[in-house]
Amino acid sequence: LFAGVVIIFLSGVQLWKFLVSGGILCASLPILWYQLHEYQQKRILVFLNPELDPRHAGYHVTQSKIALGSGGFWGKGFMEGTQSHLSFLPEKQTDFIFTMFCEEFGMVGALFLLGLYATLMIRFYLIAFAARHTFTRLMSTGIGSLFFFYVFVNTGMVMGILPVVGVPLPLMSYGGTSMLTVLFSIGLILSARTTIDNRFSR
Repeated sequence: LFAGVVIIFLSGVQLWKFLVSGGILCASLPILWYQLHEYQQKRILVFLNPELDPRHAGYHVTQSKIALGSGGFWGKGFMEGTQSHLSFLPEKQTDFIFTMFCEEFGMVGALFLLGLYATLMIRFYLIAFAARHTFTRLMSTGIGSLFFFYVFVNTGMVMGILPVVGVPLPLMSYGGTSMLTVLFSIGLILSARTTIDNRFSR
């Protein structure tokens, strides 16, 4: 949905249409709330107040914050994280891989990893800006926006500033489907880059 909105906006759709759609969405939030399952409602309530259910719905976020804080500036070292390797931190190999990484490599490692992601996304957008065809430009921008969304939601989720959802961290979280789709997307970007290089070489 996020990537689709970005692509539609860059396609030239007027801003007032987005404002009207946003107003309708906000007005329908009470109806949407009652359409959610009970566990989905609980995730949102726990996001607003993690202490509401610290042993069940709020357990993930609470343990994630403990692990993030215990890593400190330099981290505890590779394979030395207590929260993750003593199984206090759930889903450490998938949704909460960033937390385990921060516990072992600290704030320095987290900034380095986020810097790599930022470099990759900047390259995506540079390729999009250099593209000649509209489809290539929108495709590259959409993939870059989707990549940003994945990183932003996953890191925000483990830090407690966003609700816990099953969004993987690209190229880090364990899972064949996630890795396959991310690599497929990067392949499309590289294909677009090859087209740009061929245009400049002629």
